[in-house]
Formats: sequence, C-alpha cells, structure tokens
Amino acid sequence: QVQLVESGGGLVRAGGSLRLSCAASGRTFHRYSLGWFRQAPGKEREFAAAIDWSGVATNYADSVQGRFTISRDNAKDTVYLQMNSLKPEDMGVYYCEADVDLSSNPPVVAVAYDYWGQGTQVTVST
Repeated sequence: QVQLVESGGGLVRAGGSLRLSCAASGRTFHRYSLGWFRQAPGKEREFAAAIDWSGVATNYADSVQGRFTISRDNAKDTVYLQMNSLKPEDMGVYYCEADVDLSSNPPVVAVAYDYWGQGTQVTVST
C-alpha cells in the first residue's frame, strides 16, 4: 500500500507557473505508474498527466500538452507536475494517483489507479 501527499498548490495569475509535488510512502514506489488528475467545482475528475514506473514514458491530456510536464524522482519517492502558462480552466483540485503497473503506457483513466491523495488546490486568477 502507498500513501500520497500532494503539495505546491496555490493562487497564481493566468500565464503563471506552479510546481506540484506528490510524496509517497512505501518501499515499492518504483513499481507504480503515477498520474495527476484534476477536478473543478461541479465537474468530473479528469486526467492531466501520467508517467510510467521508469520515468521514461508519459501521457498528457490534450488540454495540457506542451504546458505541463510530469516527472518523478524514484530516489525521493516523489512525482512532480510542472505547470506553465496556466489558464483559468486549469483551476481545480489536483490529485496524485498511483497504480501498480510496470508497463510503459501509464493509465489515463482514474479507474485504473488504486491509490490517491487528498489533493491540492490550484486557483488561477485572470
């Protein structure tokens, strides 16, 4: 089992940047695919980015492609989401999710993930 704790959210102006972090507990962090999902008020949770166990393969939602970068540091049991050129529509609670998966195609749907954190709020002002 793994526990996930997100941090790094906050208030930023449109066009600005934020870097989210997700620290994981557990000895098998390197066996997990990791994803970032987000949920805006009144909307369903949606996929943003995912990275495979090795840190080589990534997937991105079309809406964030080219602006967001997911990365991981297996030595620190941490996954990151660098968010640049933020837009108001990026606003929401961002969740880190983990899936025991040694494939090179990290999942892009929430139902594939077994663990998730409490989330961190991202607010983008105009």
